[in-house]
Amino acid sequence: MNELYPGIFCNEITLPKNPLRSLNCYLIPSEKRNLIIDTGFNQEECKNDFLSGIEELKIEMKKTDILLTHLHSDHIGLASMAESMGAQIFAGVNEREAILSSDSDEYWQFFYPLMKMYGLEKYGVTVEDHPGYRYRQEKLRECGSLCEGDIIQVGDYSFEVIDLPGHTFGQIGLYEQKNKLFFCGDHVLDNITPNIICWDIRKDALGAYLASLRKIYDYEIDFLFTSHRKIIRDHQRRINELFAHHDERLAECESIISEIPKCSCEVAAEMKWDLKVERWTDFPKAQKWFSAGEAMAHLEHLVYTDKAERIKREDVIYYLKKSKNE
Repeated sequence: MNELYPGIFCNEITLPKNPLRSLNCYLIPSEKRNLIIDTGFNQEECKNDFLSGIEELKIEMKKTDILLTHLHSDHIGLASMAESMGAQIFAGVNEREAILSSDSDEYWQFFYPLMKMYGLEKYGVTVEDHPGYRYRQEKLRECGSLCEGDIIQVGDYSFEVIDLPGHTFGQIGLYEQKNKLFFCGDHVLDNITPNIICWDIRKDALGAYLASLRKIYDYEIDFLFTSHRKIIRDHQRRINELFAHHDERLAECESIISEIPKCSCEVAAEMKWDLKVERWTDFPKAQKWFSAGEAMAHLEHLVYTDKAERIKREDVIYYLKKSKNE
């Protein structure tokens, strides 16, 4: 257990057989109420690490609040276990309902049309292959709502809730202005780029993400506490790198669809990925989910910026670059 800043500890939760490797679970003890940020998958190895952390710091769960930065299973998977131990659970108001229902089969029905839109069916990929489904939380009874501007007081720290849509539609972060601290979930990560997927073609997920990056760019931040990998000390440098990355991705996608319409999977198969396999067809099924979703987020942004058009064939969406004359 590392004390990263006075009274702020990081419990590294192992994520077995996952490219992310681990989750940074932050613990902030205080006399009145403790705060824990995110939990890990609903997986035995994660449970052991989580419980070891609260035992080491002698955290009393009945006076502990769990803040879930967003609805992905590596962040909320153990929320119901923490609740059963007496903790109170909180999440952003825009994701509260989804988090409360994320254990149910009805919630995961949403992913079937998404799977078809991506074009994943012909590659034998199913909803059951999604790690979020495999390691989802058990039934959560209650979840409090947090809105932008809400203040969470933990000891001497005063955290302001900040909306950060993009990585998910309702991700939140915590900003401590006095000490220039920011807990950002998966909004900005060091060494790896947050996965931005299309969750709904009625919304521009990548556009929302880029706007959220611009939103915090001028914040005074000395320590950016990320959910994976290292703490970031120069958030503007990293955000500039992320802007450049997505500009390159957009140009890559636009080039791929310049001649004939292609679906998200076909585009993903031609994109460059930092995985140790030669062909996209050799990707693990979970990575096919993430890569196809990321391809579609970029393709949809091209649609929203009037550089591409959608062509629907049965349940699959194809994309074609718009000609300059259109």
